[in-house]
Amino acid sequence: MLLAGFAGALAGFVLLGHSWFQLLIAAGLGVLLTQTAFLTHEAAHKQVLAGGRANDRLARILACGVVGVSLSWWENKHNRHHANPNKVGKDPDIEIDTISFVEEDAATATGLRRLITRRQGWLFFPLLTLEGLNLHRLGLQHLLGREKVDKRWQEIVLIAVRFAAFWIPVFWLLPIGMAFAFVGVQLAVFGVYMGASFAPNHKGMPVIGRDAKLDFFSKQVRTSRNVRGGWWATSLMGGLNYQIEHHLFPSMPRPQLAKARQLVREQCRELDVPYAETSLFRSYAIVVRYLNEVGLAARDTFECGMVAQYRRV
Repeated sequence: MLLAGFAGALAGFVLLGHSWFQLLIAAGLGVLLTQTAFLTHEAAHKQVLAGGRANDRLARILACGVVGVSLSWWENKHNRHHANPNKVGKDPDIEIDTISFVEEDAATATGLRRLITRRQGWLFFPLLTLEGLNLHRLGLQHLLGREKVDKRWQEIVLIAVRFAAFWIPVFWLLPIGMAFAFVGVQLAVFGVYMGASFAPNHKGMPVIGRDAKLDFFSKQVRTSRNVRGGWWATSLMGGLNYQIEHHLFPSMPRPQLAKARQLVREQCRELDVPYAETSLFRSYAIVVRYLNEVGLAARDTFECGMVAQYRRV
């Protein structure tokens, strides 16, 4: 299906020529690349092919050669996240970036970052339009750094070929302004779709303190959230809607996660462990509210609360 989608996007790109309808192709390309990233995620977790090395090769080809993001960078980050989800000082997904996910980071914000942090919940989705560019940047920064990187040159070559194959035709065949708009729309859609698929999984769930210790089952379940919706949510989010089951059984293929859900729910009832599950849009509301609450730590310590309230009105 993905191959058919890319073939259709290529045909549409050629047939449309110098038309602003090309931006629809760019948006479609952003969706296709996100769906490819979901497949990459599954291959990296050894869910797609029978052999571990075959899965690794497939994941590297898809990540570097199609999506354009370093697999070694992503695996290092993602494996640390799986080991300690939402744990301060251990989970890279809650480390400080433009967005602060814990109050102690929000309190250190200064300048422009402070202005963003104070309204970061409302700004979260608009900022995701830059996340696609950020993922490419972080991957290249990792590959060009001094630390040891597995398969460094393979990834550099794959990413270089990928960018040449994707963007040379765009800037060669389209007017320069339209070409930049095409790239911008593709990156924006990719970033928003990726962020909107991963954000519901853990944001707004309990954060584990630096020194806290939990057993594996409690740690993985308490910090994860499922999204209701059945087959359409699974298709839309690449199986990430079953985040609890994915964290408990990382190598379990996507079609089996729904079956595991009932068993996990029963186990949670027996152990009195909260099992979080909600709708997609409700999860977004939770994420926005949580980020806004964290962002309050960036307020001026000497600011009068009543004055601030009327200023927001």
